[in-house]
Order: sequence, then structure tokens, then C-alpha cells
Amino acid sequence: MLHKLGILFLALPLAARFPANAQTIAVDTTRAANTFRPRYALGSTVDRVPANATDTFFRPDQIRQILSAGWGVISYRQNTDLFVQAWHWNPKGEWSDPRGKGYFVGDANPSKEQIRHSYGYSLPHRGFTRNGGTEFDGFSRMDDGSLDTYWKSNPYLTKDFTGEDDALHPQWVVIGLEKNEIVNAIRIAWGEPYARVYEIQYWVGDGDAMDEPTRGVWKTFPGGTITDGKGGMNRLRLSESPVETRFVRVLMDESSNTCDSHGPGDRRNCVGYAIREVYLGSLSADGEFHDVMHHAPDQKQTLTLCSSVDPWHEASDLYDAPDRMESGDQPGFDLFFTSGITRGLPAIIPVAMLYSTPQDAAAQMTYIKKRNYPVSYIEMGEEPDGQYMSPEDYGALYLQFATALHKVDPDFKLGGPVFEGVTEDIKVWPDAQGRTSWLGRFLDYLKGRGRLQDLAFMSFEHYPYDGCDTPWEDLYREPQLIMHIMKVWRDDGLPPGIALLDTETNDHGGEAAVDIFGALWLADSFGGFLTAGGQSTHYYHDLPYSPPHPACANSWGTYHMFMVDDHHQIRQRTSQYYAARLITQEWAQPVDADHRLFVASSDVHDNQGNILITAYPLLRPDGQWSLMLVNKDHDHSHGVTIEFDTADNKTQGFTGDVTMITFGREQYQWHAARKQGHADPDHPPVKTVIRVTHDTTYTLPAASLTILRGNLQ
Repeated sequence: MLHKLGILFLALPLAARFPANAQTIAVDTTRAANTFRPRYALGSTVDRVPANATDTFFRPDQIRQILSAGWGVISYRQNTDLFVQAWHWNPKGEWSDPRGKGYFVGDANPSKEQIRHSYGYSLPHRGFTRNGGTEFDGFSRMDDGSLDTYWKSNPYLTKDFTGEDDALHPQWVVIGLEKNEIVNAIRIAWGEPYARVYEIQYWVGDGDAMDEPTRGVWKTFPGGTITDGKGGMNRLRLSESPVETRFVRVLMDESSNTCDSHGPGDRRNCVGYAIREVYLGSLSADGEFHDVMHHAPDQKQTLTLCSSVDPWHEASDLYDAPDRMESGDQPGFDLFFTSGITRGLPAIIPVAMLYSTPQDAAAQMTYIKKRNYPVSYIEMGEEPDGQYMSPEDYGALYLQFATALHKVDPDFKLGGPVFEGVTEDIKVWPDAQGRTSWLGRFLDYLKGRGRLQDLAFMSFEHYPYDGCDTPWEDLYREPQLIMHIMKVWRDDGLPPGIALLDTETNDHGGEAAVDIFGALWLADSFGGFLTAGGQSTHYYHDLPYSPPHPACANSWGTYHMFMVDDHHQIRQRTSQYYAARLITQEWAQPVDADHRLFVASSDVHDNQGNILITAYPLLRPDGQWSLMLVNKDHDHSHGVTIEFDTADNKTQGFTGDVTMITFGREQYQWHAARKQGHADPDHPPVKTVIRVTHDTTYTLPAASLTILRGNLQ
């Protein structure tokens, strides 16, 4: 079906750019593409915010303005995984080591004191210089210049916890040099536990080893295979002849299972792998080692990445920098559920997984269950693809956490993997069978263990654009982008019975998101997602917070329906607020009842074949047909007629009174000025009732979003 839907938007004949006669939007009424209920299909999100803004954002007067956008089910976003942090969802709890360190489990028992704030804790054994969210803070312990610190892999990926041989979950570290270097030697200062069996490999290919994993291969150095590692400070001559490469990988298959500096009291201290410092370079003829890496306890160090990180930490690792963009507060669950922002609907709730423990996840959901807070789905972790985690490692954690959660409640509906906002299939280094699809291999991992039933839904994020400048032409691509990626997930083997949820979405387009561009994109994205058969999609995000984009000269963020003042109080609505109202209150009927979505084709296009007007026809519970029309022609209005094609090859049209609601540049224009950016004019959509016949021509203003709603002849 998705392939056919793509044809409706793409395979249309070329015509003159601006035909003299009215053009046609044709609605196929013979088969619904989807059926949904707006409260559960048209949702929003709450994410981490500055610690000094939480109380303002959750004030009743601010919440009322947020709720007026009309969104339904809310998806709580878990940001600490993205920043390689441990999340204390409950500030109160118990440490595995009573001296305030080790593995923390939040208190599962509610008290009179409500949880209003929760925070992330930096991980002292991290091996990432940077990745998904860590480019702003943190650093790897593998090249920080200190032998007193060390990276350590996640103990939950070892046989003691997976029940599988460690070789099935090899752990790795990658050194990413700034440019190609001559390499023939490595020095590794192993911690405890160390690798007994490992390989040192180099990357051969024209792509980035991490972000273009199928455009090259890993090759083992001639002297890079070690089968009897002894730990300690280890220097290896990897090759007699020089090798030029940018990426080097240490791939570890068997552990010494000796205990780290935290002692033998906890088995988790004694499994996996640890490296104190790594040095890479070349040996001269006289044996002198030349290190090409830069060692420093900050972002200036040579890039290193790793397969996983031990979630061990201490109370002193609390990440407390409320004045910085990357800091912040994961709003406490009691505040979240009692503030009114959930609209009284069951929420989608995450558990931290990549840098947490199954016991903590179970405690979190026990707490929520004891509070009687309604939950629809539980998302497992956050963006494992952005953390470069292998699908098999994610699968191993997923099953451990699923087992723990289903002991709390066997009816919990779990899902993931919560992919980053990609528009193509996510590729990984090939396995022994040559398979490179991340999702395909994750699904195979679950199926191979008879646990596919533990995946109740598949979730992903959708951020189709990147960079500071968002060309207007990007609007033409959105329906195809969202439909295509959803087809990719099905082609990867996702069964038809497993629902697709887009649990976080926005255009990621710099200043464009708060201009009229953002409103048009939002309509196309939500309409396209539902047309492709998705279950729910969630606007990012409710709380009016988005920092200035650090790389963009004139951008004040992207993700909000409101601009705020210096005290975080709402001062103006942005284009996406008005688009939200049109989608949730005018296109859809704001009731808890089934809406049937159909497919429309358009012959309004330019001479490059770009569809200039897209349409999303909805048959509402009140019996009215509601068309959401997006005119993406930046400069010209278009006159269109609307035809409804029926099963008996007849054509119907609107008749009688039709409500027409339009929002475009005549109502709203954005003026960029960093934090002082504002809209002028800043008017709500224009609503009129017009008397029509079957062949009425409807004028859609340039760069506008229009709702037409009425009855058929």
C-alpha cells in the first residue's frame, strides 16, 4: 500500500507551472488508508528543560496555554541516555554501595513528597568523547591523560546477565583520528577486567567508519590478533609495514573477569572490559613509540567511541549546570502526571536502558503503578543508533528489562528502539551473515529467542532536515520522506500487527520551524504519517523551550509553539501553534471517536515535478468531510476544484455551506532576531463559511494551510 501511496504523490505527469484553469484535488473514497482517534493519534511531547524553568513551565496559567493547542496523548522523552548519563527518575533511592556510589535504584514507594524534578548523573567510566548528545560536555576516559580513570563496558552485556557466550556480544572501542595517519603500533593500559582475546583492526574504505558503516571494512592488523592477553600496560607492533588509516578498532571477545577498582563485592564490577588509556601511532626502527593521539580531559582529546558504558556512578556525579543548554531537569513524574499536561490520557513513558539497570526500570514503573498514573506504552531506552550500540546488544538489554518490567505487570506494552530522525534504513557493520540492517537484526534477535511478543510497538523519531538553512524546496519532500521511512521499517521485517509510533517529531530546520514553513511542514508530516498507516505521532515539544542553535547565526531554536521572555513565560505564539489548532480542532473533530482517513491525488505541480498542493481527506464522526490542503507554492495562490471519486465511478463534490479556514503569510510572518525573534503580523487563521456547488473553485493563498469542511452532494 505504501508504494501505491508514494505513486499518488510522485508519479504525476508534468504540466505548465501555473495552468490558467483550476486544477483538481481528487479524493478516492473507495478505501480508507487509516482509521484513528485524534486524542491518541495526534500527540505531543515533554522533554528535559533547564532546571530553573520547570516551575514556570508547569504553572497552571502556562499549562492552559499549552493545552489550548489541542494535542492528545503525550510522550515523555528521556534525554539522559542521549547524554550518556544515569537518570535518577526518583532522587531518593538506594545505592548498591551504601557509601553513595555504585548502581542506583530509585525508591519504588510513593510518599507524601511528590517528585517534581529529576536529573542525570555523569558516568565516570564513559568511553565516548562525543556522540548523539555529548558534543557539548563530557569526555572519554580512554584518552583523558590519566591512568587513574578508565572506560568500562556495560556488565549487563556479559554472560552473567545475558546467559549467552560473551563472544556473541563483543565489545569494542574505536579511535577516530582527525585525518589519515601512519599506524603500526598501539599501547593499551588495561584496567580490570581486561581482554584475554581481542583484535586490533583498521578501517579500509572511503566512508566514515561510524556513520557510513557499509562503505568500508575492518581489517585485522597482521600482528593484531591476541589470544592470551595478560592485561597491564601492553604495547603491540601491529605491522612491519606502515598502514594508513583514520579509524582503529579494538574488538574484545573474552574477558579476564577480574574485578575493577570498586572491588569484588558486586559481581558487576568483575565482568566486561576496562581500558585506562590507549595510545596509537607508530614504532620507529629503534623502537621509539610516536603517539598520534591527543590526550586531554575535555573535547580536545582525540575522538574515541565505544560499544557500551558501565552505568556505575557516584552521588557526586550529579550533573548540575542549570544555566547551560545541555543541563536540565527531567520533570518529575508526579509533577508531570498531576499538572494537567497529560490531559488525563494514558501517557507514553520511557525507561532509561542504555545506562541503567533492569531493577531501576522495574522500580520506576512500580512507583507509577502505585500512584495509579495511566500509561499506554513504555519506550525502552533512547536512540541506541545514535549511541552506536549494536542491535544485538540493544536486544540483550531489551529482553532483560522486558523480563523485569513484566514481573511488575505482564500487561505492560513495551517497544522501541526509538531511532534518531533518519530518512533511510539504519545500517551497521555487517555481521557474519553479511546483514547490515539495524532493525532487521534486532527483530531477528528477538525472534531467535522466541521473544518477539515482547515488542508491542516500534517507535522512531522523525527529524527530516539538518543544518542552519532550510530551503523552501524541502517542503516538497516531506510526504515522501515520512512514508518512505515507514515502508523501510516494514521492509526490514516489522510485522504488520506491530504498531508504528513516531514518538518525537519536528522539522529540525532552524528558524524555518517558527516561520510559516513550520506550519505547512507540520500538516504534511502528520497527514503523511497517518496516511502511511501509523498509529500515533507526537509534536516536539509542549514546553516552550528551545535554545539558540549553537551553529546558526540567527536561529532561536526549532522546537516550540511559543516564544518566551527572559523568565520563561509565554509571550507569543508561533506558526506551529496555529497549525496545531487547525489539525486538532478543525481538520479532526475534537472528540474521542473514529476518523477515517482517505487518499487524495493532486495535479498541481511545477515543471520539476514537485507537487505544490497536498491534501489529506478525513471523514469525521459528525459525517462531514474535512480536507487539509497544503499549498507549498511560496509565491502564488492556486485555484482548485475538489472531486470525490466513488466506487461506482461517479464523482461527488461539496455542496451547500462549506467552512473554509486559512492560515498563511497574510496572517503570519516571522522576523528573525535571535531571542527577540517575533511574528508580525501574528493573527489567527481566517475562518469563513461559503456557499458552494460541485464545481466551485477554491482559492488557496500562496504558502498556506487550508481546511475545507462540509457535506457532499
